[in-house]
Amino acid sequence: MTLAAQAWAQAFGGLSLDEGLALREGTAWRLLPGAAPDGHGDLLSVADLDRFLGTDAARAPRLSMADSARTGSAAVPPDQFTHPDGRADLPRLFAAFDAGATLVVSQFHELHAPLARFCRGLEQIFLHAVQANIYLTPPGAQGFRMHYDTHDVLVLQVAGHKAWRLWPGQPFPRPTRRTPWPGDLAPDGTPEDLVLAPGDTLYVPRGILHQAAVQSGEAPSLHVTIGLLEPSMAAVLRLAVDLLEAEEPGLRQSFPTWRLADGPGALAEALAPLAAKLVTQAALERASLALVDRLAAERPALLGRGLLAGAPPAAPRLADGVLHALVPEAAGGASLRWAGDPLALSAEEAGWFASLAEGAALPDAAGPFVARLWRLGLVEG
Repeated sequence: MTLAAQAWAQAFGGLSLDEGLALREGTAWRLLPGAAPDGHGDLLSVADLDRFLGTDAARAPRLSMADSARTGSAAVPPDQFTHPDGRADLPRLFAAFDAGATLVVSQFHELHAPLARFCRGLEQIFLHAVQANIYLTPPGAQGFRMHYDTHDVLVLQVAGHKAWRLWPGQPFPRPTRRTPWPGDLAPDGTPEDLVLAPGDTLYVPRGILHQAAVQSGEAPSLHVTIGLLEPSMAAVLRLAVDLLEAEEPGLRQSFPTWRLADGPGALAEALAPLAAKLVTQAALERASLALVDRLAAERPALLGRGLLAGAPPAAPRLADGVLHALVPEAAGGASLRWAGDPLALSAEEAGWFASLAEGAALPDAAGPFVARLWRLGLVEG
C-alpha cells in the first residue's frame, strides 16, 4: 500500500476517495467512528510529547497553552510556562497543565517522523500543504472557547475521550486566514453533541462553529488536528496576477486614480480585458504549477536516499515520501515537478515514471533513467 493510500485509510477509514473529495467540496462536518480500527497511536503518544518537552525545540511559539476558564483570552501568556528565551519552563508548564490548561504543540509534523509521513501522504492526494497540531487536555478542562477555523481540519482522537459541540451552518461563509474574527458572532441553530473515542476521526470544514472539552473524571484527551491548508480562489487569482504581470504591460500600466472622480465606467472599461486574461486556461495552469512548485519547495523533501547513495536498487520503486506531479507537455513528454528543479522527461521516460508510480517493473532499457532518479532520491529499493 502506498503512503498516500495508508494516510487516506487511517484518516477516512472506509470512505472512498470520491466520497472524501465530495466531503471536502461541501460545507458539512462528518464523524467517522473507528476510522482507524487499530487507533491513531502509531502517529503519536503522550510519551512522544514528554520526549519533545525534554528538547530545545520545545519553546514558544511552537509551544502554547490554552484555558477557557481564564478571564479574557483563553491563551495562557507564554511567560507563565516558558523561560524568557521561549524555552519550556517544565515545572511551571506542568503546574499549568495540572491546573486545567491544555498543552498545544503546533506543526509537530516538522519534528515527528510518523506525523511527517502521514501529512505527506495526504499532501500527495490533495496537492496542498497539510499540518499537524497537537492538543493534550486534562480532565474537566476546555482549551478554547467556541470558535471556527479558517481551513478544513481532521481531528484524530489518539487517547482518552473528548466531548465536541458543533453548530450547524457557517455564520461567516468560508472564512480564510485573511478573515478577522468578528467578536460578536453568535451561533445559529441547535448544536449537536458527540464524543470522540480513540480511533475516531472528525472532519470539520472551515467556518463551522465548535468547541471541545474533557469531562470531569475522564482520562486526559490527546488528539491531533490535521490542518488542510487549501488555497482560496482569491489566493489563486492573486498568484495569477503576480505571474502575469511580468509579461503583460497592461498590468504594469499606472492606475489613474485622478479619474476616480469621473465615475467607475471608464476605469472598468480599461480593466475588463486585463481581468479576462486572469481566467484563461494558460494563466490558471501557470498558477496551478506555481502552487505545486511552491508546495514541493516549502515542505521537507523526504527523499528516497541519504548522504551515501550507493548503487541503484535492483527492484526500484518510486520513493513513497516524495511529493511530485507529472505534468504533460503540449509538444510531448512531461515536466516532473518535485522538490528539486523541474525535470524535462521524454515521452518514453514519462511512461517509465508513470509505471514506477503504479509499482510496475521497468525494462532493462530504463536502467540509465532509473540511475538518474536514484541519484536524485526519487526512487528507493
